[in-house]
Amino acid sequence: MRRLLHAILLGLVGAGIIHIVVLLLVPDFTERDAWSRLAMASDLYKMTRLDAEAGGAPVVKSVDPLFYAAACRFDLAEGMVRIKAPGSVPFWSVSVYDRNGHNFYSFNDRTATGNKLDTVVLTPAQMIDVRRELPEDLQGAIFVEAPIEEGIFVIRAFVPDDSWKPLVSQFLDQSSCELQDY
Repeated sequence: MRRLLHAILLGLVGAGIIHIVVLLLVPDFTERDAWSRLAMASDLYKMTRLDAEAGGAPVVKSVDPLFYAAACRFDLAEGMVRIKAPGSVPFWSVSVYDRNGHNFYSFNDRTATGNKLDTVVLTPAQMIDVRRELPEDLQGAIFVEAPIEEGIFVIRAFVPDDSWKPLVSQFLDQSSCELQDY
């Protein structure tokens, strides 16, 4: 009887450990992550609105209705990426994620020159090449050295009230994500 109770207890503990491991591995094996959902919505280097305000269902559900968002997938193996947005809004923030959704860089409009969004995402090797001779049109840009090849660039913009919705939507709709050759 004691051996049976020991075997049952050992089996339950083993099943619990396996269950926890499987739950922790689900995000790595799922096909419904942010990268996959963005890939279904648009191509590389194309800004995609994440909120439902752009029409249709949201690509990624937002936890804060006072923020609109747009995202762009990129591949640094093809070259560095420049993200720009014209105009200004009450507040914007930016996050850069790797393909698995791990955030490795964030900043906001208080960090940028003149509160303008002008950012270049590049690998450390590409940064060395750019530093040799910095092009004049990149003088005010914020450089993000990314230790990755593929990633997602996300812009979030604050909408204080309904009167700001058109301006914030225009800010995100006119933002660009372009492959740069330097």
